[in-house]
Amino acid sequence: MFESLTSRFSRAFSSLRSRGKISSSDIETTCEEIRQALLESDVALSVVEDFITDIRQKSLAALPTLQSGSNQANAIFEIVNSSLIEILGGQARRVRFAKNPPTVIMLAGLQGAGKTTLAGKLAKFYADQGNTPLLVASDLQRPNAVTQLQVVGESVNVPVFAPEPGNAETSGIYGGDPVKVAKAGIEFAKSKQYNMVIVDTAGRLGVDEDLMKQASDIRDAVNPDEILFVVDAMMGQDAVRTSQAFLDGVGFDGVVLTKLDGDARGGAALSIASMTKRPIMFASTGEKLHEFDIFYPERMASRILGLGDVATLAEQAKKAFDTDTSAKIEAKFVSGEDFTLEDFLEQLQAMSKMGNMSKILGMLPGAGQMKKQIENFDESEIVRTKAIVQSMTPAERREPKLLNGSRRARIALGSGRKVSDVNNLVDRFSAAQKMMKQVRNGGMPAGMPPGMGMPALPKVNKPINKKKSKSGNPAKRALEQGQ
Repeated sequence: MFESLTSRFSRAFSSLRSRGKISSSDIETTCEEIRQALLESDVALSVVEDFITDIRQKSLAALPTLQSGSNQANAIFEIVNSSLIEILGGQARRVRFAKNPPTVIMLAGLQGAGKTTLAGKLAKFYADQGNTPLLVASDLQRPNAVTQLQVVGESVNVPVFAPEPGNAETSGIYGGDPVKVAKAGIEFAKSKQYNMVIVDTAGRLGVDEDLMKQASDIRDAVNPDEILFVVDAMMGQDAVRTSQAFLDGVGFDGVVLTKLDGDARGGAALSIASMTKRPIMFASTGEKLHEFDIFYPERMASRILGLGDVATLAEQAKKAFDTDTSAKIEAKFVSGEDFTLEDFLEQLQAMSKMGNMSKILGMLPGAGQMKKQIENFDESEIVRTKAIVQSMTPAERREPKLLNGSRRARIALGSGRKVSDVNNLVDRFSAAQKMMKQVRNGGMPAGMPPGMGMPALPKVNKPINKKKSKSGNPAKRALEQGQ
């Protein structure tokens, strides 16, 4: 979402670094470049002006000290980074759990913001931490909203309290009253000892009195511990206006940004926290139910400034790598034992669990400079590479030196690839083994699970052309096609 903004920031600081000794006019020029970048990214004008005033004052005040230092541009960079973190909310804010369970979380927002899917993501997030959430279907207005929540709940293995399963349009025992449903859901959670309740409410296409009244009535009925305003990050300036209307009409404790993986300019993320004085607590970064996490202002600022997000990358890697696999790889790493293609296969399988590889690569520092390569990354390469390794015998995976010509031909045929693809993988793996020995001597990035420095995926060609070769020998034919 922030590619354009990141690019503009990078150009501004690149220009600043090239000037050597920094003057007040250099600071003014940089501030104006940043101001234009923020406005073009749809950040609210008042937020932009406050931000620019802040970094200008701090930079000019520090100018005498900066001019005697050797890293003047970096010092300005740190000022901008610090101010950016502040307008994003300062620090991450967690959900406040009730002293007497259940903790009640109410979701509010416009129709189409993604509340129902977000309810499932939030439930999964806390269920994975050992909590026992219950989803309550209080959206009785939108057709099939109850059914959708039930499907989402089933997919994350979280129960759903609904008035009439799959039939929200009829009256039922609650008379079609979302307030009664919400209250009954809380009582049900208490009786069954669920420690968290997530109440999904109805939305509208726009802010109106009926929407505000219904949300307010549910709020008063269930007395939630947290009210989360769910907003589509692609809305731009409308997101700020809508959030302010909800804040005035219903009130909320925190913001959840959805569709943060979209291609909009991202101004909402930089405006809402500053304008409403409410923290962004969570962010949804994709359509899949696991693509959801706590919003960390410092990590988002790091991404915007082109520094990547290694902390989130490390966390995702730790989740993907099970304890036994990590322990085994770490033991090999410490002992000096060579990594094998079996280890590589386990890592490929773990990488598949981490989600979209383009997003993962986008978290690396300097990813903005590799935008085209990242966008053109072929996700199916992982599948094709796994097919090659899985076509090997256990002995071949443990000892690649066994892979002579006939074995490589058999593997190529078994995986539907060319022998050149197999050769490419083995060659890259051998180079990676040497690299790992060097890394072992030099250490690894803090927080990065063992083995994350394993070989880059091979460049895999198109599937084998099944046309008959002049040779009748399968192994020889494969070798002819691949070499």
